[in-house]
Amino acid sequence: MQEGPTTVFGGTGFLGRAIVRELVEAGRAVRIAARHPRLPDWREPGDRIESVACDIRDESQVAAALAGSVAAINAVGLYVERRRAGLTFTTIHAEGADRLARLAREASIARLVHVSGIGTSADSPSAYVRARAAGEDAVLEALPKAILLRPSVLFGPDDALLANLARLVRLPLVPLFGRGATRLQPVHVDDVARAAVRLSGSRPVARRLFELGGPEILSYRELVQRVAAQLERHPRLVPLPFLAWRLAAALLSPLPSPPLTRDQVWLMQRDNLADPDAGGFADLGIVPRTLHDSLPRCLPEN
Repeated sequence: MQEGPTTVFGGTGFLGRAIVRELVEAGRAVRIAARHPRLPDWREPGDRIESVACDIRDESQVAAALAGSVAAINAVGLYVERRRAGLTFTTIHAEGADRLARLAREASIARLVHVSGIGTSADSPSAYVRARAAGEDAVLEALPKAILLRPSVLFGPDDALLANLARLVRLPLVPLFGRGATRLQPVHVDDVARAAVRLSGSRPVARRLFELGGPEILSYRELVQRVAAQLERHPRLVPLPFLAWRLAAALLSPLPSPPLTRDQVWLMQRDNLADPDAGGFADLGIVPRTLHDSLPRCLPEN
């Protein structure tokens, strides 16, 4: 008898798509749950993959997406609020996470991997970070054996991070966040996806908290320089005080889809590094790929 599917909530997003592919390649049945579901164009005959419409704010849709599943992975993400549509950090990252975990418990699904982010804190000045922290608390209250997965900043082909930097370095001047000293630990999306798949499997793990960062720690300035060098560009890097970034975010915030938000500025003021005391790639037998080796496949040709 074949095992039921692993449901990937947010399975059409950047990380969600990678998780779906890793699950299929591992020979597992997959159910994609998303507001606008679609099957991947790479699927082949015999792949056990299905999709269902699911808004994480809707109780009945979440319950239906979980029905018959053996595991669930919550990869739903929201980075810019759309309040008129009811898409806020609280409704998605806190209330949505709580709903999913509670309904997973009621469906007797013990294997839940909840994707959050490094640096979650209930005391953060960022509404995004506070909602992430509230979501983690809600998940553990409903399912104490759920696994929290906190990746650092993700990169990979068709990502947002490197694609934005590739556009920036084509300009003669590139403004830096502060002096560009904030440290990041970029991690390849496929490595995080592989970790999520292993953590959602039937083999038990001793740890319940994993923080995943890539093997290289870079300042923001160094990251911009790496992208510029790969594309053979030579822009001038200009430090810009965080106060100026906050003012810019405040001016742009009324736009329907602002290119910069207060929360994004706040996040760029804090190092984004994995805690060495939390679970990591080594615990899962995964050797993460470096940004240096991955850049040629992640950036458009010059």
